[in-house]
Amino acid sequence: MYKKITRFSRLSALTLNLVNGIKERVFKELLKGSFYGVKMRNKIRASLIKIDQAVDLPIALDSIQNCIFPGFCDVHVHFREPGFSYKETIKTGSLAAARGGYTTVFTMPNLNPVPDSIEHLRQELSIIENDAVIEVLPYGSITVEEKGEKLSDLESLSKNVVAFSDDGKGIQSEDMMREAMLKAKALGKIIVAHCEDNSLLKGGYIHDGVYAKEHGHRGICSESEWGPIERDLRLAKETGCAYHVCHISCKESVELIRKAKAEGVDVTCETAPHYLLLDENDLKEDGKFKMNPPLRGKEDKEALIEGIKDGTIDMIATDHAPHSEEEKAKGLEGSAFGIVGLETAFPLLYTGLVKTEIISLEKLIDLLSINPRKRFGIEEDEEDYTVWNLEEEYEINPDDFASMGKATPFEGKKVFGKCLMTVCHGQTVFMEDDFSDINE
Repeated sequence: MYKKITRFSRLSALTLNLVNGIKERVFKELLKGSFYGVKMRNKIRASLIKIDQAVDLPIALDSIQNCIFPGFCDVHVHFREPGFSYKETIKTGSLAAARGGYTTVFTMPNLNPVPDSIEHLRQELSIIENDAVIEVLPYGSITVEEKGEKLSDLESLSKNVVAFSDDGKGIQSEDMMREAMLKAKALGKIIVAHCEDNSLLKGGYIHDGVYAKEHGHRGICSESEWGPIERDLRLAKETGCAYHVCHISCKESVELIRKAKAEGVDVTCETAPHYLLLDENDLKEDGKFKMNPPLRGKEDKEALIEGIKDGTIDMIATDHAPHSEEEKAKGLEGSAFGIVGLETAFPLLYTGLVKTEIISLEKLIDLLSINPRKRFGIEEDEEDYTVWNLEEEYEINPDDFASMGKATPFEGKKVFGKCLMTVCHGQTVFMEDDFSDINE
């Protein structure tokens, strides 16, 4: 397997003068040539700056275009530990994140035990302390065992978690959600909601659209997502709670959140790369196309893209959800919900949205790094960054993944953008050459 390559070298830095007089830090492990850095301003903006000097560095990669970005931040991952380490571990998940350019991730609480008390949370925190190669911040669950019946010990959890979520399950009771919002508001924490009305699922497992009808599959209607969002936006307005919506996938969700923001509701939301790049027309009879929420219609994908362009959608999260090979080998109906995404997110989005001029590179960095940190109050660290070769083209091959999960609908897709190195808190946590040697 993979040896732990975290914290093996401290970077030495040198300061360069840029053409506009701003000073930027670049590092000796980087190469000579054409660099672009992302300079963070006021903790919420990113601007691309070209370094106007050739520098003698130990490694030279000719004139390839390389970019330095602030480390990415994913607010929605499943690292499966404790409880389900046959799917993924904090060690393998965090290495996968580092390989994808991420220096901070938030882990969801659908674990065993569920982090619904400080005693249960300590088990996860201990593994993070021992095994994580990047910054891993856990969610506490909103309700005990994520059953939606009784609030978790939110007060004792609050100082040790990034926010509260029952992700993997929707909170069905309006009264319970109101109670949770009031308590979270008092504690200064965000409620992060997986929005799903169980009464509307009816055994569905893909979108209730054309593909489901033509192939005899049971569908999941869009209202099962946007109905709970509509309810929760009303409650967020009533309680004043900060509210964040997970993995939105349909046009109605975009419009509801757009309207709520215009009304002053304290709401943010995320979508995932697969909802922006795929729709039900791309489905195949294969478990690697099964996730929750499902791939929706073409008009939903177009609405989501419009949402990231106009700022309705604040960030892109992967919902990295690894499963065993056996669990994903049972077709659309029988396979577990979930795909992996940490190692493919940036190249997919750069190829599919930036190179096609749908959004700018600066906008993509806002969505992957700046906005998530701003919303959840995560301080930027100038020694968190990731280096990419944006000109390298290759096919996505799950056999190359650091993650234990291999299920991706993008297998075999040609993309641009190869992560060369990721640095977290000044420590090299991933370097492509070292990983290639380990993986051979």
